[in-house]
Amino acid sequence: MENENFENRTDLSKLSTAVSQIKYTLAQIIVGQQDSIDLLIAGILADGHILIEGVPGVAKTLTAKLIAKAIDARYSRIQFTPDLMPSDILGTSVFNPKSTEFEFKQGPVFGNIILIDEINRAPAKTQSALFEVMEERQVTIDGHTYKMQEPFTVLATQNPVEQEGTYRLPEAQLDRFLFKIEIKYPTLEEEIAIITRQHQQKTTDQLTHIQPVLSAGDIIALRQQVRSFHVEAKLLEFTAKIIHETRNHKSLFLGGSPRASLAMINAAKAIAAIKGRDFITPDDIIYVAAPVLRHRIMLTPDKEMEGVSPDDVVAQIIQKIEVPR
Repeated sequence: MENENFENRTDLSKLSTAVSQIKYTLAQIIVGQQDSIDLLIAGILADGHILIEGVPGVAKTLTAKLIAKAIDARYSRIQFTPDLMPSDILGTSVFNPKSTEFEFKQGPVFGNIILIDEINRAPAKTQSALFEVMEERQVTIDGHTYKMQEPFTVLATQNPVEQEGTYRLPEAQLDRFLFKIEIKYPTLEEEIAIITRQHQQKTTDQLTHIQPVLSAGDIIALRQQVRSFHVEAKLLEFTAKIIHETRNHKSLFLGGSPRASLAMINAAKAIAAIKGRDFITPDDIIYVAAPVLRHRIMLTPDKEMEGVSPDDVVAQIIQKIEVPR
């Protein structure tokens, strides 16, 4: 597809400025991780929840906190632990002796940017408390429904499932995350830069000088702009073919749902926006395919034993399908 055949129909100057400011803000503290940062920004623009996975110590929580700090909105952090109860997240009804009635006390999930640290350290009972709020942006307690204030985004970090004391997240919950971003160990050069920067730092609090660059209203407006981007019919078909193939692939026990198709298109729009376009290309879809699918598809036991990764299977699927031009 030749980009020069298209012209932007949308003024992307404000969006481009916002993306540049967020990247600059994160680059002051985070070394490398450019793809992860692009995906984080894309997730915010696409109105999606984001799961960040990596071994302890690779700055998962710090990166999520920086993104939250760059947005002037109500921020809330929840540390997941094995003894955490659903009411600790959602809130609970408390008896008021003055009015002799029960009043609902909101839990920490009532905010705009919710950071859930080590989400897979809590058991299934607590995980299930997030199903409704992540998908429907509301909480139902004692027969009453409480709507979330927009924007509402969950940024969750987790350690690999093989780590001690972790629980596998339910498939229904994983499907509610737009992306699963995997943060790897830094390269030798990046690690030297991390140590040098930390050594030269005059303060122990890295976040004190970080100023918000976007308001909650800005986020809502930018999301509406991204949602209106142009998508050609052949690209919708290309996306559907990728998802359909995951349901019929011999290496997969579980394929992608229609939610995965929608996620891929929305994510591709956001990546196009970051690159300064108001239309998507096949390359945008290919770029987001692995982050959108790696947590939604499930390998067959024999392929897991062979050491095949979900990303490997996604790459195989894309190679089989003719890319529209």
